[in-house]
Amino acid sequence: MMIPGSWMLFIGIALVSYLVQWNLKSKFRKYSKIRLPSGMTGRDVAMKMLQDNGIYDVQVTSTNGMLTDHYNPANKTVNLSEAVYSDDSVMAAAVAAHECGHAVQHARAYAPLTLRSKLVPVVTFASQWVTWLLLGGILLINSFPALLLGGIILFAMTTLFSFITLPVEIDASRRALVWLSSAGITNSYNHAQAEDALRSAAYTYVVAALGSLATLIYYIMIFMGRRN
Repeated sequence: MMIPGSWMLFIGIALVSYLVQWNLKSKFRKYSKIRLPSGMTGRDVAMKMLQDNGIYDVQVTSTNGMLTDHYNPANKTVNLSEAVYSDDSVMAAAVAAHECGHAVQHARAYAPLTLRSKLVPVVTFASQWVTWLLLGGILLINSFPALLLGGIILFAMTTLFSFITLPVEIDASRRALVWLSSAGITNSYNHAQAEDALRSAAYTYVVAALGSLATLIYYIMIFMGRRN
């Protein structure tokens, strides 16, 4: 069941998402070629930022893949992709500092991060069942509309998670950029590149959140118009 015109919206969102991802990868390749004068690797940057913020119980590890960098509050680890962990580029420094920004948020009990962490079990549960509930709900929309409503509620939780993620990511980048400049990791020649890299990464979260919201509205419209 496809509401007229909605397919164009989804194609538009998919296209924008692709372009944003392509732009991020392009920036990653571009700024990965710009070396830091200090020669510090992503691991070095991460360790220093943690220490400068008085954080000594977080480990910095290397993880496989590209753009797989993340902070895990459950085991207090900053996980850097191989291309970031051992590289001494502006891009590596920006990404490493961003992930450490999350560690600083955790240490300072930053409210949006705390809320997002509490929602993780709910979103994990929702992700396992939402597709089946939505599919079954659409097929049985006239005889068992409560099934679709249940799917919408679960999907709404994932959408909420996407929007809560936005201030978490933006704040982590802000903390990273302030520290990179104050610590002398970046300078007047390369700080703009670090800022541009993190801005490009932030766009991916914005598009994901808007795409999730558009999808949620689509399912709500199906539910509301089920008797038509």
